[in-house]
Amino acid sequence: MAISKSRKEELVGQYKGLLEDNNGIVITSYSGITVKELEALRRNVRELGGQFHIVKNTLMELAFEEAGISLPTEVLEGTTAVGFTNEDLPGLAKAILDVAKESGAMNIKAGVVDDAIYDGVEMRRIAELPPMPIVQAQLLSMIQTPANRIATVVASSVRQIVNVTKAYADTGTSEAANPA
Repeated sequence: MAISKSRKEELVGQYKGLLEDNNGIVITSYSGITVKELEALRRNVRELGGQFHIVKNTLMELAFEEAGISLPTEVLEGTTAVGFTNEDLPGLAKAILDVAKESGAMNIKAGVVDDAIYDGVEMRRIAELPPMPIVQAQLLSMIQTPANRIATVVASSVRQIVNVTKAYADTGTSEAANPA
């Protein structure tokens, strides 16, 4: 069934809006995926704060051009579905990769992160990154560890000075009480 020109323009505008509103995009092929698997993937992506759409290649290509992103031509060949996120790109890529491993029907073609284009291999590496809360916890731990060590050393030094001063004061008091 043919799509009217106004509907095509509407879809291009929608795709362009998604491209501009999201800083992480994963482009996949989806040939052979079941409706059940697709719905489960869409549900997982929504839980991660993203969206997953099956797109028309020519219209998506126009949206990329209008958004100022130049993709290799082979990326938008065959069946194409695109995941969009502004929150957790590694989580989005991992959700897609998990479905791809289970079904064997999906393949990550490429990705766009803040207007930088990555191939499928690089996007698989991004999918292997830990989730954002874990990365944040690791970063916080890396920042806190040296600070805690410095605080411990400083506190230990201050404690030693206090102990020496107290011992000196105690010896001074006992000598003043017992003049020889």
